[in-house]
Amino acid sequence: MTRLVSRNAAPRTVWQLEQQGLHPLLARLYAARGVTDKAELDYELKSLLPPASLTHATDAAQILADAIEAEARLLIIGDYDCDGATATAVGLRALKSLGATVDFLVPDRFKLGYGLSPEIVDVAASLSPDLIITVDNGIASLEGVARAQEHGIAVLITDHHLPAETLPPADCIVNPNQPGCDFPSKCIAGVGVMFYVALALRAELRERGYFNDHPEPNFADLLDLVALGTVADVVKLDRNNRILVSQGLKRMRAGRMQPGIAALFKAAGRDPKRASAFDLGFLLGPRLNAAGRLADMRLGIECLSTDDPARALQIAQELDNLNRERREIESDMQDQALVLLEALNTDDPAPGVALFDESWHEGVVGILASRIKEKLHRPVFAFAASEGGIIKGSGRSIPGLHLRDALDLIAKRAPGILVRFGGHAMAAGATLREGDFERFQALFAEVAGELLDPADLTRTLETDGALETGYISLDIARLLENEVWGQGFPAPLFVDEFEVEQQRVLKDKHLKLRLRKGNARIDAIQFNFARQPGDRTRAAFRLAINEYMGVESPQLMIEYLE
Repeated sequence: MTRLVSRNAAPRTVWQLEQQGLHPLLARLYAARGVTDKAELDYELKSLLPPASLTHATDAAQILADAIEAEARLLIIGDYDCDGATATAVGLRALKSLGATVDFLVPDRFKLGYGLSPEIVDVAASLSPDLIITVDNGIASLEGVARAQEHGIAVLITDHHLPAETLPPADCIVNPNQPGCDFPSKCIAGVGVMFYVALALRAELRERGYFNDHPEPNFADLLDLVALGTVADVVKLDRNNRILVSQGLKRMRAGRMQPGIAALFKAAGRDPKRASAFDLGFLLGPRLNAAGRLADMRLGIECLSTDDPARALQIAQELDNLNRERREIESDMQDQALVLLEALNTDDPAPGVALFDESWHEGVVGILASRIKEKLHRPVFAFAASEGGIIKGSGRSIPGLHLRDALDLIAKRAPGILVRFGGHAMAAGATLREGDFERFQALFAEVAGELLDPADLTRTLETDGALETGYISLDIARLLENEVWGQGFPAPLFVDEFEVEQQRVLKDKHLKLRLRKGNARIDAIQFNFARQPGDRTRAAFRLAINEYMGVESPQLMIEYLE
């Protein structure tokens, strides 16, 4: 069951925003998202929170400045998702532009697992670094930091994940979610944290007079990478994150981007002059993530860090092929998952669902969990077999259940059941022994049932009400496309009733519609539709642009049909 509710846009706030010069439609949309003054939509770089306000960023800058001046060997240890890859590329590009000697390692998710593990530290030690810098990981790496200390290697952690009760004994930790950090943007991505550390480092070197005889780099050139990692990691787009994303998109549209970003646009068949947050989250991000899911994220990081356009394009095409392979694997796994679900009561599924199949691909379980979550509107974990009787799972949640907190509660109720776990409110990972799966499955359902309110189990779509038929145009579609939307600042979703003049099924799974509202006739499409409507329908939709043989026209992207 799906419930449609309308966002509230206070008329006085809408009027005030209009008086400040906003388009009437944008005034309504922004008022419904809590914006009360046009100044909140100032996405210029000068409006960014200052780097010094991020706890220990200045300390990290001093450590890195000392290392650069001492010609120390630096090693970035990244993560195998898009946030980790972009954070690694930002670190590499920033540090190299400042004259540092720096290399990187990213763990093989199938052999070394996530983060700064003792095993990856042993591999790192063979490269003889003086300082390890983690990006998008490290906050839970107590054992990894201890192993680095045994090797005599200093550790600087940059991360954004939620910490456990005990922090690792690193030389410095930069994480907005660590205790005592008052940085207002708690939802900054890992790539954003690394970007802030780079800004603090440049300020420290400037203060030391380093740029009297060294060129000073413009780190705004890294914002395309920051924007991609921020959107792809699905962090909440608070104002600070919207500034980072807006500035990155602005540079992409102007053609000022890394060769790897340009190559990913080309591989995806998209024009960067019209770059949008949608492109980053649904086209570029998945292609980068495919490397970490099926192969080795070193490929993705090389794509983002090379200055050779030809090499970047070659890698982007490899990533595109990997993404096609990922989609095929995911489709097969989804079919298998639906068979497993038939054994459960999908009409009234448990409050929390955990699935496991020994044939599933470890790199694709996160996407599978997301797809099943969308189908059932339940928090879902999907597990795949790893080595030594271990299974590794990825979870996705629904509003109302903080996934990492749920795992923490399971760990307290059943000590030892979780070999390791970590993550965020909406996405988390867990490792357990295969023999403990059924116990975990029951505990997850039990804990989810306790933490979720009954109302949370009904899918709720928040809409922006009706869209006047006069606004269903290319100009308005472009107006909306140019704004920054994302997690916590959702793209406009409208709702209205239509007459259905025509409908046909494409490729056995998509529904193409010709709708009528008054005298207006409108094309619409619903991907992966569940059922066909009758002569009249109530639809929740987004306004988009359809391009066919070089001709553009407005089109409704249907999210829900009654």
